[in-house]
Amino acid sequence: MRLFAIRDYRHLFSAQVIALFGTGLTTVALGLLAYDLAGPRAGMVLGTALTIKMVMYVVIAPLAAAYVDRFPRRTLLVLLDVIRGAVVLALPLVSEVWHIYVLIGLLQAASAAFTPTFQAVIPDIVTDESDYTRALSASQVASTMESLLSPVLAAVALTFIGFDHLFLGTSAGFLLSALLVARTRVPDARPSTHTTAWDKAAAGIRTFFRTPRLRGVMALNLVVAAAGSIVVVSTINHVRDELGGSQSDVAWMLAASGTGTLLAALVLPRILDRISARTVMMTGAAVLVGGTTAAVTLIAAGLTTWTGTAVIWTAIGTGMALIITPTGKVLRASVGRNAIPEAFAAQFSLSHLAWLITYPIAGWFGTNAGITAAWSVLAVLAAAGAIGALLLWPRHDGPDAVTAPVKAPHTDRSALVKAA
Repeated sequence: MRLFAIRDYRHLFSAQVIALFGTGLTTVALGLLAYDLAGPRAGMVLGTALTIKMVMYVVIAPLAAAYVDRFPRRTLLVLLDVIRGAVVLALPLVSEVWHIYVLIGLLQAASAAFTPTFQAVIPDIVTDESDYTRALSASQVASTMESLLSPVLAAVALTFIGFDHLFLGTSAGFLLSALLVARTRVPDARPSTHTTAWDKAAAGIRTFFRTPRLRGVMALNLVVAAAGSIVVVSTINHVRDELGGSQSDVAWMLAASGTGTLLAALVLPRILDRISARTVMMTGAAVLVGGTTAAVTLIAAGLTTWTGTAVIWTAIGTGMALIITPTGKVLRASVGRNAIPEAFAAQFSLSHLAWLITYPIAGWFGTNAGITAAWSVLAVLAAAGAIGALLLWPRHDGPDAVTAPVKAPHTDRSALVKAA
């Protein structure tokens, strides 16, 4: 509760929660819109839309980090929220598949600039190290609650209204988020030490490649994307075509994955006080490899059931939380304070580069070659990422900065960078 006593953080957290729930409704509605326009080829349409999203994230996030110190961050965040709300409002009006692609491109371009900027604001507002660890966990809990409750809310709403009305809820969420950000005192970004836009954009990525623990994080990004793509892209066709479920059933199955994420996120703050981030994240990788392997085994053997699918989806949600939640803590422990925005933007871009690889496999390859073949490839990628993380991230990784919270609120991070 000490964390939420910080007024500006409370406003930002509320804005994040509201925007996340709007985004969650869009995710469900977009899948149903794709199925309405394309039927059995909905997986390919959704895979294409999500691939466009990843391209925008990979390209625009580093550029946003390069130029963010030239604009007032609060004004930029409000403007991007308004743009996202307007674009989502237009989605129910589409009548062709290519309309989805254009609007998703605009929507995700704004999100690609918004998210790393928003993430980099938090350590400027929450300066105490232990509070910042809690802020990271709170953000993950918010994302988890969205994953769990948005599909549930969508399932309830779909019993009374058409899926196109869900987009209205998303738009309202973005506009309310903009109002909350406008009421927050957001400090402007510190001037970067890099002179050119290219140096600014590439600085965070260079840090990842030269820091052992961050190279391990890159490999873990692939594990998360490989397992997550099975849930995000394939749920709609798997539930509707393989299990014979309804629109509401799609939302409930997505909620099963959110349940696993929620359970993990609720216990992680205390676990991360006692166990190293590396151990937690490697455990998450093992869970995801096991989940993807189980999914392939069940569908290849023709033993897919509602219960089996729900258990696997829950396991995948749990494994994703175990990897994603400690990542911000690892990033902050690996770079100097002025380099935090660059590190978050690089992680945002590199993590979505992994999704850019896996989304087409789940969508395009899954549509043309079959779900079994696509999930098999994704399971192999998950295993490769887990093995790569074990090799790239040394077990004894210098200072104990990512094992337990650092007590001093202003710790010099230069020694950590040198040690890494």
